[in-house]
Amino acid sequence: MKKLLFTALILLFVFACTDKFSDPTVFESNNDNSNFGDTVYIQQFPIWDGFNKPQDMIIGRETFIYVADTENDRIVMMNVAGQILGYKEIPKPVAIAQDHRLNLIVCGELYDESSGNTYSAVYKMNLVEAQHIIANAKVDTILPATAFDFSRPDRKYTGVTVFSDNSYYIARTGPVNSSPIDPDNSLLIFQVKKLNNGATKDTLLGRVPQVSPNGTGLVSANELTSIKSFNKNSLDIVVALKGENSFKVQWLQWVETVLFTGYVSKLQAFSSDLMTVGKFDQPEGVAIDEADNIYVADAAKDSVYKFNFAGDLLQGFGGNEVFDSPHAVAYYDRTLYVVDTNNDRILRYILSTELD
Repeated sequence: MKKLLFTALILLFVFACTDKFSDPTVFESNNDNSNFGDTVYIQQFPIWDGFNKPQDMIIGRETFIYVADTENDRIVMMNVAGQILGYKEIPKPVAIAQDHRLNLIVCGELYDESSGNTYSAVYKMNLVEAQHIIANAKVDTILPATAFDFSRPDRKYTGVTVFSDNSYYIARTGPVNSSPIDPDNSLLIFQVKKLNNGATKDTLLGRVPQVSPNGTGLVSANELTSIKSFNKNSLDIVVALKGENSFKVQWLQWVETVLFTGYVSKLQAFSSDLMTVGKFDQPEGVAIDEADNIYVADAAKDSVYKFNFAGDLLQGFGGNEVFDSPHAVAYYDRTLYVVDTNNDRILRYILSTELD
């Protein structure tokens, strides 16, 4: 009976289109730039709270959920029903990815007692060896790794994404970007290499070439906040930037020709909503679904946006009455997950067009 009444309310809205819902759990897909008519996001309950300034989350390949619970210094493992299955202590985690061997790769912090310095760090967590009891998972430190790394506490690792061969990129930011060889603002390439003794080692191959560290236009790494690969046999990525740049979310397409090998912009400047100058203020998180739709969490605008593969804006909603500095977004099984950072929670939504 309740389901019938709820469906009737939705239909009444669709045909009337005159008044807004007063129910705070139903949000119109409107923002200061666009009007999407009758499509609304329906909030799901209960709200997932108990976090402290979480900054990232992913839906794992085994469909567990992993949350970077930043100020609680831990990675939280949950099932899709929201039940907490365990956690692993990691100092100040800000970004997570999972490879195809089900290892977690986490950007966080490391405190060095000998120097008294705190460094940005990258960790790798072996869940399979621990039989997915996350508290027992072995954690290896990938970065910092060299004496030079330990001389640069001002470098920060802000994002990570994995490809089909288990290679991965780490997004790095920092204040020194004049070097043509090793600017701070870079995408670092890691590959898992097999050693002579049969063991494996995550090896830094270098930085992605021809990506401008301070670029204000296309193909830029100007203060990267998030990177996401496509769940395909491809090196394409979507990056988010908070540095001075006209296009703060970019789809970078990997191309190989006789004359050029590297990244180019998949979408041309001014060609779509995504590529509109000044569309974003501070995008902190991106996600990609199976249809190549791109989701963006803009922390400064307290809003979430959805674009299709051509960069056309499909939906957008939020505002400071809904979110406070959302830093990440994820999509799985028709559900949109938003990491509502300053409200210490994760919110879940289903589009009204996808209701059963």
